[in-house]
Amino acid sequence: MAQLIIFRHGQSTWNLENKFTGWVDVALTPKGIEEAKQAGLKIKGYHFDYAYASDLQRAQNTLKLAIQASEHPPITPIYNKALNERMYGDLQGLDKTETTQKFGEEQVKIWRRSYDIAPPNGESLKDTAARVIPYFENEIIPKLKAGKNIVIAAHGNSLRALIMYLEKLTPQQILEFEIGTAQPRLYELDNEMNVLTSKNL
Repeated sequence: MAQLIIFRHGQSTWNLENKFTGWVDVALTPKGIEEAKQAGLKIKGYHFDYAYASDLQRAQNTLKLAIQASEHPPITPIYNKALNERMYGDLQGLDKTETTQKFGEEQVKIWRRSYDIAPPNGESLKDTAARVIPYFENEIIPKLKAGKNIVIAAHGNSLRALIMYLEKLTPQQILEFEIGTAQPRLYELDNEMNVLTSKNL
């Protein structure tokens, strides 16, 4: 049996400003830093053999702060852009309210909440899953099958793709799945990668 803990980064500056962030590399806010530390307290007492984050500083710093706060022995993290947030294309940097006024509430909802419709020049959740899942299968599953415990700090949509895969959810189910900032979720997995237990810490 192996343990996998995943969590979204703490609040970023563009979360605070209500902007579409995607692959733009923005920093954590003071609140986001505190959220990351709180996540660390929730994972205190768990042991990790490997730690992963995306290629974006808001996830990397959340991971670092959480591990420090958990008083876990030093661990060298592995960063990869396969775990990056969904690329929002032409919407990146735009205010979400202004975008709704410009394109209409229904269109923006389709871009944000449909599974396979991408915003202009961006990624759908299906596109995001097409890079997250192969990376998880090739890089992380062999370690879990070897009984290694793993922690991952990533983003709302890259984690949606992962949760959909782990929990065998439908596209509709995962789109309704809310992922709070810096809220650790623990999975206990058997050697066949079946989820034995899952819960928020």
